[in-house]
Amino acid sequence: MNDEKQEPEFKNDILIAQIKFGVVAPVIQGLFPDATKTAYYKRIAEIPLEMLNGRKVKFSYNTFEKWENAYRKYGFDGLCPKRRSDAGTSRKIPDEAIAEIFRLKEKFPKANATLIYNKLIADGYLLKKDTSLCTVQRFFRKNNLKMKLAQAPKDRKAFEEEFPCMMYQADTSYTLPITENGVKRQTYLINILDDHSRLIVGARFFYEDNAYNFQQVLKEAIARFGICKKLYVDSGSPYKNGQLSRICIAAGIVELHPPVRDSSAKGKIERSFKTAKESWLYGLDTSEVSSLEELNRELRNYINMRNNEVNRSIGCSPMERYRKHIDKIRFPQSREWLDECFMNRITRRVYNDSTVSINKISYDVPMQFIGDWVEIRYLPDDMGNAYIFYENVHYPIRKTDRVENSRTKRNTPSIDYSRGGF
Repeated sequence: MNDEKQEPEFKNDILIAQIKFGVVAPVIQGLFPDATKTAYYKRIAEIPLEMLNGRKVKFSYNTFEKWENAYRKYGFDGLCPKRRSDAGTSRKIPDEAIAEIFRLKEKFPKANATLIYNKLIADGYLLKKDTSLCTVQRFFRKNNLKMKLAQAPKDRKAFEEEFPCMMYQADTSYTLPITENGVKRQTYLINILDDHSRLIVGARFFYEDNAYNFQQVLKEAIARFGICKKLYVDSGSPYKNGQLSRICIAAGIVELHPPVRDSSAKGKIERSFKTAKESWLYGLDTSEVSSLEELNRELRNYINMRNNEVNRSIGCSPMERYRKHIDKIRFPQSREWLDECFMNRITRRVYNDSTVSINKISYDVPMQFIGDWVEIRYLPDDMGNAYIFYENVHYPIRKTDRVENSRTKRNTPSIDYSRGGF
């Protein structure tokens, strides 16, 4: 039996944490307009909150204060509901089915959820036993995909945040292909822009546009230039997923998404891509670029030039504008704290041989967890520091070495856990 396939889903935990964080974020970030935070909570308590099941519930202001205290003490985990160890798995729509939904909606704008659901079943993208019509209908509502016969022009106004790091905008752009080791491959540029200063705080080329690549760029941006209060990204899978939501809540960032396929809502980041292409990329001789590393060196030179030359829309260089209010920027407490915020979290059942499987690779874990579901935290590019998180204690895990284990006495643990974690 494959325990990885039985891994419990905790998507609802993330959504509940987002609802709670949305209430306490103005207090955490010091942005509430009321005289005191209690006055803010009392005012908000008059407005019912819409829960995951669609019900609207009024909470007392004391509850909001408890959420705030839990977040300050435990971060993201403090806002998650307490889970039962026997909680079942939640259903979701596979990524390939989601892509097909958007394709069909683009091709047939008037098609409703029922019609598209039936087509997904007929074409083999979904199985009725795994995904219900209600699930697809909820997806339509959440992503504003309901049929609209007529849409009034959107009321748009030019805006910018008052200070640096109030909001980062981010997106990915298809760029030029390059040939590395004799293989021609498409490149993708992930770019993060500070809304106030127009400073490019993070950018890197990759061969794949995925969630982890964006998270690497975001982590570098936060480490160098500070923690943004808001992150404005689109609804594509690299930018809308449970891991990114956990990161944002842990770091005290409000996650924002424009309407689906509304590129005009991301004007600054779109202009940043346009400028990069027209003033640099389109004139780059890719035959002279032999690797992704070399392309990224060229990118760093371009970013240094753009960040330090005058931007006509603000009348100074982005770096000058950023440094002008550097005293208002919140930086990470430490590198360790930042690493913890960006840790991936998964659950696995521990096999009888004291191992778990992560991406089809076996790892040794402490014997006391045999048969239990455990939460494992890790960075994909640093599995040597992965650990089980249990009752606020870290229990290291390590890649299984079966040859070494064959030489180990059965009454001697393969890892020294006598100190009970770290």
